[in-house]
This record gives sequence, C-alpha cells and structure tokens, in this order.
Amino acid sequence: MKILHIITGLGIGGAEQQLRMLLPHLPARSDVVTLTHPGPVAVQLREDGVTVEHLGMRGNRDLRALPRLTRIIANGGYDLVHTHLYRACVYGRPAAYLARVPAIATEHSLGSHHMEGRPLNRGNRALYLLTERLGRATVAVSDTVATRLREWGVPEQRIHVVPNGIDARRFRYDAARRQRTRARLSVGPDTFLVGAVGRLVPGKRFDLLLRALAETPGAHLLLVGDGPERLALEKLAAELGVTDRLHLPGACGTDGPEPTVPGLLAAMDVFVSTSREEAFGLAAVEALAAGLPTLHTACPALEDLPAHQTEGARRVSSHPTLLARELTRYITAGATRITPPAAVAHYDIARSADRLTHIYDDTLRRTSSRS
Repeated sequence: MKILHIITGLGIGGAEQQLRMLLPHLPARSDVVTLTHPGPVAVQLREDGVTVEHLGMRGNRDLRALPRLTRIIANGGYDLVHTHLYRACVYGRPAAYLARVPAIATEHSLGSHHMEGRPLNRGNRALYLLTERLGRATVAVSDTVATRLREWGVPEQRIHVVPNGIDARRFRYDAARRQRTRARLSVGPDTFLVGAVGRLVPGKRFDLLLRALAETPGAHLLLVGDGPERLALEKLAAELGVTDRLHLPGACGTDGPEPTVPGLLAAMDVFVSTSREEAFGLAAVEALAAGLPTLHTACPALEDLPAHQTEGARRVSSHPTLLARELTRYITAGATRITPPAAVAHYDIARSADRLTHIYDDTLRRTSSRS
C-alpha cells in the first residue's frame, strides 16, 4: 500500500506531530506533501526517511495548488490519499477525486465555534462540507468531534473515530531528567512549578494562567510553546508583576535535543489546560503519562472516558481566582507524582494506527468493489 499524506503545514503542532508518530506504525509506504510552512516536523520526517514535498502555497486562495496536487497524486502511484487539517482537506480531497484516487481525511481541530483557531462561518463550513463529499471517509479524533461532524451534516456512515495517540514510554517520569531540566530553566528543586503546553494563541487562554499565577505566591509557570500571543503574554506578565516567575522555553518536540516536552513535563508539579475548547487535548494525556496531576477546562480525550479511567485529572473553573485556589491546594499538599491512569494505555499510538489501518483496508476494498 502506498499512501500520500497531505497536511496544511509542518510546524510544531498537535496534528503535525501526530502524523509523524503514526507513520512508523502504518503498514504502508507513506509520502507527505505540506501545502505551506515546511517547519521542524518536516525536518524530523525527512530524518525518519519520509519523502516530504513542499507545495509552496501562498494563501488559502492560491488555486494553483489544485492542479499541482492532482498531478502529484496521479503520477505518484498512490493507492490512497489521507488529508490532515482544514486547508489540506479542501484542496486535497478534490485533487484526489480528479486523480481518481480514493481519499480519507482526519478532522483534528473542529471546535464548536472555531477550527484551527479561526472562527467558524458559513463560508468555511459550506466549503468543508462540499469537499467532504469527494472523499470516502472522515476520521474524527474524538467522540466529541464526531458529534460535531454529525451536527454539521456529515453522514453517520462516513464518520469514524480514531483518537490521537501517544508513545507513553517517551513521557515516563525520570527524576534525573527533572533535575537537568530544572537546572536548565534556573528553577530550584523545591519551587512549585505549574505547567502548560500548547501554541500561544488566544483559544488556549494562557492569560488565565498568568492571572492565576499572580494570585498564587511562590509558584512559577512553565509555558511550553510558541505563537502569535507570546509578546502579549510577556506584556501581561510584566503588568501582573510575575515576569520573574514565568518561563517560556519556546516550542519543543517530544525528542531531539533538550529541552524536550517529556523533560519539561518531568520538571512540572501540576499540569493545567485552560483551552476554551479542544478537539482532543493531547497535551493533557501526555501530562498524565508523565505522572502529573492534571487540571483542565475542556478536554474531550478525558471527558469522553469513564471517570475511573482518568484518575488524576479533574475539570476546573476557568476563573483565575478559583484556579489559583486549586493550585494552592496542590502546593499545600506537596508535589507528588501520580500513577498514570488507564486513559494513557487507551490512547496508545499503536492502537490508533491499527484502527486507521482497518479504515484504509475497508476504503480500498470498497473502492475495488465499485470498479
């Protein structure tokens, strides 16, 4: 089986890193086309031996991408096209249709009101639904996203749930790594370190964490990620008087040179996700794999499971004062690691790849029967 994966960009992000993690577990040869921004994940994929082609799109309305994608698909001998993220879906599915190659799509980022950080409107919803009909299946990364797709009007029989996955071994707590990472950050061994991971964009609401930090004397905040809100967050930290307690190491991967996300999670004492909404919430699952008590305001990955599978995680208020009270409770109780709950094993990357492989096989079988 030969598959072409088409993705909007390859900077450090959840969908981009999820694609990289999946490829070694799929029983297929996989090539990747990125429409824009061949960033760090493109470099990592090439180091993994994956062929990555940059299409060089100049914007959402660069229609030259459609015939170029169609030629790549038609000439590449692909059995299947798999698209990831909104722009890749609305261009990749028509291109695959024109090249007469079956396509499926994974919906990584559909929220109630936003998609990929942008407000939903009638136009992008209509375009998504129009192109969705040109594919054979749409994969939702959570039951929550599957429900949203049904509410949009995607037929039930075309929706499949394949949750995001992690390699839990990479996140296993390591006391030596904790010590090294704290030393790199100039954080003392007894300092209570609150942590968060994600792109610095408005929807993550990291400003709430900063305001809670201002009401939690003695605690420090480790905010892992980068994005357009960085300067605004730095300005807010200065206004709140917490600049000396804020650590911004930038975007980090799960492997490679330190600091890495597993090392930074090891350095933390409690993990907090303040997102307005999520399609999955992978960072929270990674935090649990690292043995971190995890607080969240929206996380389908955990909310879609029974409570006994998510021990150590708790939904909390997004009000800064109430969040500060929660953090103070952990400080008072003392920092302790937890045993990773059953949710971590449930979201094993090999298990997700196996589910996806069944969808590939079924799609090709149904395509062959129609021929």
